[in-house]
Amino acid sequence: MIPIAEITKLFLKLGFIGFGGPAAHIAMMQKEVVLKRKWMSEQHFLDLLGATNLIPGPNSTEMAIHIGYDKGGWKGLIVAGLGFILPAVFITGIFAWVYQKYGQLPEVQPFIYGIKPAIIAVIIGAVFPLAKQSVKSTLLAVVGIAVLMLSLFGISEIYLMFGAGLLAVALYYIQDTKNTFQSFIPLAFLQITQSSLLSETNTKLFWIFLKIGAILYGSGYVLFAFLDTELVTTGLLTRQQLMDAIAVGQFTPGPVFSSVTFIGYQINGLSGAVISTIAIFLPSFVFVALLNPLVKKIRNSKALSAFLDAVNVASVAIITAICFTMGKETITDWRTILIAFIGAVVVFKFKKTNSAFIVLGGALLGYILHQF
Repeated sequence: MIPIAEITKLFLKLGFIGFGGPAAHIAMMQKEVVLKRKWMSEQHFLDLLGATNLIPGPNSTEMAIHIGYDKGGWKGLIVAGLGFILPAVFITGIFAWVYQKYGQLPEVQPFIYGIKPAIIAVIIGAVFPLAKQSVKSTLLAVVGIAVLMLSLFGISEIYLMFGAGLLAVALYYIQDTKNTFQSFIPLAFLQITQSSLLSETNTKLFWIFLKIGAILYGSGYVLFAFLDTELVTTGLLTRQQLMDAIAVGQFTPGPVFSSVTFIGYQINGLSGAVISTIAIFLPSFVFVALLNPLVKKIRNSKALSAFLDAVNVASVAIITAICFTMGKETITDWRTILIAFIGAVVVFKFKKTNSAFIVLGGALLGYILHQF
């Protein structure tokens, strides 16, 4: 077991420097947990990543909770999750207050201009070792390439994950029909009674965000589609406020789900922000607590191990597809090419360099080059 203080320190740091979305967050965790601190093997990290992709909710937040639980038990689960979430929530809360008071957001575009290509380099640096570890056979290589291509064509990641896993299990049984299959169905029933302390608006926000946190698969953009349906069309939020919440989610560190803090604040002040934030992240803690103990049992079953191997390959392929899409949108001129190249050199040449320096260096370069 790892000391709780060490787990807290790591995930607080990642919460403050975790720019770039789930793929970048997972890349940073892989570098810190596997390469730098050697808290777990590449294979076990992959297994946790695969398991994370099979449940709804914010992937990088759930990965942080998985690692915390794995290394520090229940205390580790709580401090890793809160350590990763709270910095983003705090920073987003400040932006929410500024926005409500002054009606606009601060100008941060020059810094984001440099952060995004630097993040691409960080993700690529993590994908290589994960890909080498996950591709254990020709079949898994074919599965990975197929998932990558289908992901680039916009097929939902949850279909790709389960499709890859079920295909691997089917092929396993074709090859060896004598093995027995032991299935598992983790069930979570979360029952929260309405408190008399909650206002009608906060109660509505709680149930909206609890539902989203419990059923949402996919990226932050899928989250914003849900929010448009649940909040904008019902009149709780304006479309301009939603667009500004999306902007906040892009230029603040940590999970993009912290945008909900901004939204809750606009709808019902500080209490709305607190209620909304708790509601959307709560299912992740429950799901990980139920799933984490099963990961090693899955690995010990030959059939389920084949399923997990395929899911791991699919996970890496989807991260690669996200990186490719982000690259097309981000690396568009000589300035961003230069920032991405310098970032890649640092990632591969100086492997022990802290991801924070790469992110901050990208932000500084972006600010300087944006002036030209």
